[in-house]
Amino acid sequence: MTILITGGAGYIGSHCCVAFLEAGHDVVVIDNLSNAHPECIERIAEITGKKVAFEEVDIRDQAAVERVLRKHQCSAVIHFAGLKAVGESTKDPLAYYDNNVVGTHRLLSAMSNCGVRQMIFSSSATVYGEPQFLPITEKHPLNAVNPYGRTKLIIEDMLRDIATSNPAWKFSILRYFNPVGAHKSGMIGEDPLGIPNNLMPFIAQVAAGRREQLSVFGNDYDTRDGTGVRDYIHVVDLVAGHLRAYEALASRETPSNCFVVNLGTGAGYSVLEMVSAFERASNKQIPCVTAPRRNGDVAEIYADISTALEVFDWKAENDLDAMCRDTWNWVCKNPRGYEGR
Repeated sequence: MTILITGGAGYIGSHCCVAFLEAGHDVVVIDNLSNAHPECIERIAEITGKKVAFEEVDIRDQAAVERVLRKHQCSAVIHFAGLKAVGESTKDPLAYYDNNVVGTHRLLSAMSNCGVRQMIFSSSATVYGEPQFLPITEKHPLNAVNPYGRTKLIIEDMLRDIATSNPAWKFSILRYFNPVGAHKSGMIGEDPLGIPNNLMPFIAQVAAGRREQLSVFGNDYDTRDGTGVRDYIHVVDLVAGHLRAYEALASRETPSNCFVVNLGTGAGYSVLEMVSAFERASNKQIPCVTAPRRNGDVAEIYADISTALEVFDWKAENDLDAMCRDTWNWVCKNPRGYEGR
């Protein structure tokens, strides 16, 4: 079976390629390289010892996507490609609706024309909005509060409508919490452009001396140390969840032809706990300064992971120390990210 992985040269997509190749699947990657580097494809091949078919294609180019699907006789799609920064989405919402929603529509149209009707979709816990209860189950009300989250929710609705219209379609919607970490080899990892939008890569850059200090946005939340609490999951565990989701789709042992699963650890870590864990892993001090709360940030959010265990017998295995250790290994081996950045 050949699986098309959109955005496969990106952070999560590259780790997914490794997991699927090591499980014996053939993969073909399409990526427009807007937030990725071609060096990543070579490193995937080096880690796995297997060739990675790569096509520089934008998912909004429907004809090109159809050409790739037919050329490689793909049987399923794992869909990562899209823009993903909350703050950026509020400044340029049109770009997010174009890349994420229009792009997914054209990808689905290409799949329909080629007779490919299985997709695993990279969604996000941002679709839940402000938590009404914790831990968050898949039945939590959906209330995305920023353009990025709304694009994910629109795509989810699109998939649900398609699945209802035609039972031949099979979708797994995976709602991520906070992916961190890197492959244990240190050959692939998170390499954000510009100033990192997420906590872990920012902490890593401070530890590496690339940034002076970490701004902690708010220290007066109703949490155990006053800082925000999030559910962080090792990227290797996250992509293992994709493999199990694919196996469930392929075996048709799923609750429905469009099912939703949270991917997290079920535990929350505060900003200061993340800093302490990274200081242990790196043996570096992380200078911190307190900054005002950011609009839209919630005090605490973490997943209920019982559905993943029930539907495809998956749970995260790596703890916070492993997340930090593997991130630091990646940073030490690649202090400036992928070659050529």
